[in-house]
Amino acid sequence: MAYRFGRAARAALLGGAVLLSLVSDATFAASPRAAAPKIPAVDVPMMRQMIKTLASDEFEGRAPSTPAEQKTLDEIVARFKAAGLQPGNKGSWLQDVPTVEITASNVSPLVVKGPTGAPLSFAIGKDFVAGSYRAAPRTDVKDSELVFVGYGINAPELGWNDYAGLDMKGKTAVILVNDPDYEMQSEDGPFKGRRMTYYGRWTYKFEEAARQGAKAAIVIHDTFPAAYGWNVVESSWTGAQYFVQSANDGMDQTEANAWMQKPVAEAIFKAAGQDLATLTAAAKQKGFKAVPLGLTASLSFDNAIRKSMSHNVVGLLPGKTRPDEVVLYSGHWDHLGRCNADATGDDICNGAVDNATGIAALAAIAKMNKQAGPAARSQVFLAVTLEESGTLGSEYYAANPIYPLAKTVGGVNMDALAPTGPTRDVQVTGGDKSELTAILRGVEKQMGLAESPEDHPERGYYYRSDHFSFAKLGVPMFAVGRGSDLVKGGKAAGEAAAEDYTEHRYHQPSDEYSDSWDMTGMAQEVQLYYRLGRALADGKSWPNWHPNDEFRAIRDKSLAEAAKK
Repeated sequence: MAYRFGRAARAALLGGAVLLSLVSDATFAASPRAAAPKIPAVDVPMMRQMIKTLASDEFEGRAPSTPAEQKTLDEIVARFKAAGLQPGNKGSWLQDVPTVEITASNVSPLVVKGPTGAPLSFAIGKDFVAGSYRAAPRTDVKDSELVFVGYGINAPELGWNDYAGLDMKGKTAVILVNDPDYEMQSEDGPFKGRRMTYYGRWTYKFEEAARQGAKAAIVIHDTFPAAYGWNVVESSWTGAQYFVQSANDGMDQTEANAWMQKPVAEAIFKAAGQDLATLTAAAKQKGFKAVPLGLTASLSFDNAIRKSMSHNVVGLLPGKTRPDEVVLYSGHWDHLGRCNADATGDDICNGAVDNATGIAALAAIAKMNKQAGPAARSQVFLAVTLEESGTLGSEYYAANPIYPLAKTVGGVNMDALAPTGPTRDVQVTGGDKSELTAILRGVEKQMGLAESPEDHPERGYYYRSDHFSFAKLGVPMFAVGRGSDLVKGGKAAGEAAAEDYTEHRYHQPSDEYSDSWDMTGMAQEVQLYYRLGRALADGKSWPNWHPNDEFRAIRDKSLAEAAKK
C-alpha cells in the first residue's frame, strides 16, 4: 500500500470496514440486528493459507517483473479457479501491463535568470528535485519563462481556471501545493475546505500543466499543505520512477516536472520583484490571474530507460440478467521485493498485511459470490500489479479496460486488512463524494456500525490507492476503512495497534504472516466488502458522483455516450 509519497501507515492498518458481530475463525455469524439476506461464510482457513503462501520468503516480496511474479500469478489464478471464477480477459486470466522505468542522472542545477542581476543557482536534492514522464534519453529545459499559476487548477464545474487567457507553450508553470481553501477547519469551501480534493494533489497539477501545453512544471513545497516534509519529496523523487508505457512514450507530458523548497521559491519571487506570500493570498481568490515572473529557468538531466512487462489477474462471474453491466472488486498483489535488511539480515519485504491480505480477501469474496449464485450484474475480480510503484496496474486497466468503464457500475477496493479484532465504527476515505454513500449507510445500519470522521482529511488519502485510478475516469469506488474503536479495548487499543504496525512492520521485512493473527476483524471486513459489492451487483441503480465533485463531469459524459449506443 505504497504511493509515491507513501500513505500514512496508520491509515493502511485501518484500511477496511467491519461488522459489529462475533466471528469464529472459520465462519461469520450475522449480527442479530442485521436484516440482510443470509451471507455465505468467509473461508478463513483458505485466507490464512493464501496469505501465508504469498507472504512467504519463497515469494521474495512479490516484486513485479521478477521470477517471483510468476509464482504469485500462479497462486492467484489457482485460487480464482477454485473459487469458481472464469478467465476474465477473453479466455485468459492475465492482462499485460507494459511499464517503463525512468531514472534521472547527471541532474544540473536549476538556474534562474532575469534581465538584471546575477543568475540564481539551486542544487538538486537540497533545493529542488526533478524528473521526466517522457521516455527520452535526455531532458533539456533551456531559458523557459516562469509563470506563477497559483494553485494550477482548471475546474469548470466551479468556474475556476488559473490558466485563463494563458498560452503556456514553452513556459514553466510555478504552482502552489494543495487547494486554495486548505486552511479552513470545516469542509464548506469550494474545494471542500480542509478536505483535499484531487485538484490539490501534485499529480493533478503536473497533469494539468501538460494539458495546458507547458514545457515544465514546478510545485512549491510547503510542509503543512503538502502533509509531508521535504525529506519525503527528496527520497521519493530520487532513483527510478515507474510509469505505464504509452504509445507516444509520454511525449504529451511536460518535459520536466519538479519540486522546489519554499525558501527557494521565495528567493525566486524576490528576484522577480514579487512576494510569494502576497501572491499566494491572491491565488486563493476566485478570478486570480496568473503572473509572469519575468524570469527564465534552465535545467537538464539524462534518463536511463528500462521497459518491462507485468500482469494484472482478471477473473469473472457472469451476471444472470444484465451481464454487460459490471461491478469491480480490486486489490494489488505486488509488494517491495528485496529491500533494506533489518538487524537480523532479513532483506525480504514480505508484504503480509500489505497486501497479501487484500488478495486473499478478493479470493474469499469471489468464493462467497459463487456460493450465493449469479448476481444480476457481472462481477469482475481484479488483482493488479505495481501499486507500490504508483498504482500503475490499476491505471493501466482503467485506461485499457477489458469491460467498458461506462458499463462499470462501481466497485470495491481492498488494501491492507488489519489482523486485529472488529471495531464499532467505519471511516469513509475521501468523505461523502458519491451516491455510493447511501448504499454504505444502509449496510452500516443493518450491521449496527457507527461512522467516524476520517482521520486527516487534508492529506488526500482517497487519491493514493488503486480505487482512484477508476474514480478519476468516472467510476465510483468504495474506499471505506475500519475505524479505531475496537470492540475489545476501544480506541486506545485500536490506536496502539495501528502505531505498532506503523513503527515496526509497515514496508519493512517484519510485515510477515503469523499463525497467531486474529482473523476475526479481517473476516468481518470481508463480509462488509461482500455486502457492498453484492448490493451493487443485484441492484439497478447507477451511482454517480455528487454535483460539483471533481469526477462528476467525466461520469456524466461516459454515461451519456453509453446511452447513445
